Amino acid sequence: MTDEVRFNVLNHVSVPLHVILPDDEVKVLLKQYGIVKEQLPKVRSSDPAVKVINGQPGQVVKITRRSLTAGTATAYRLIVEAI
Repeated sequence: MTDEVRFNVLNHVSVPLHVILPDDEVKVLLKQYGIVKEQLPKVRSSDPAVKVINGQPGQVVKITRRSLTAGTATAYRLIVEAI
């Protein structure tokens, strides 16, 4: 964790699991959906959860949430530079 992070927001019950996706898994994901990385939804590098996992612009974050209807729901976000 960086010095800027006061506490780990990922420990809060309302914050879903955030994990940096390895490059080989990113390639598989993009091929599966027939997209390029820039077409993924974005998350800023200043996001508290991204800071905790030391996410850098250009990396892809896998976000796993608990869902009452689906069991778990997975989303992917491209980390972009904070404005």
